[in-house]
Amino acid sequence: MSTKPAAPVSVPDAITELPHPWESRDLAFANGSVLRVVRFEGAFPWHQRDQDELYLCWDGSFRVEFEGGDSVVLRAGDIFVVPKGVRHRPVADEPAYGLMIERPEPKQYGSA
Repeated sequence: MSTKPAAPVSVPDAITELPHPWESRDLAFANGSVLRVVRFEGAFPWHQRDQDELYLCWDGSFRVEFEGGDSVVLRAGDIFVVPKGVRHRPVADEPAYGLMIERPEPKQYGSA
């Protein structure tokens, strides 16, 4: 049984469809995971997940803050993985865009 490949998805085009802070769009599904594009702006609420959370900064810059005061800054092209169970929050002082690979279940407010 063969499946026809999906059409290519333009990340820049998907970004233009995200006018609000923390809005996301699912771009592709593979191997039980989803690739999402997210608009980062301001501070997202503190949270932790029961899975690793992969961030790839596509455009701009944002940081991932951890309880206890540590943080990691990501700039365009940087990848960072928050291990499961670690309490954190992404923060962007100006609009930034990132890609995230995760299981499809975690939908955040703003998800389309």
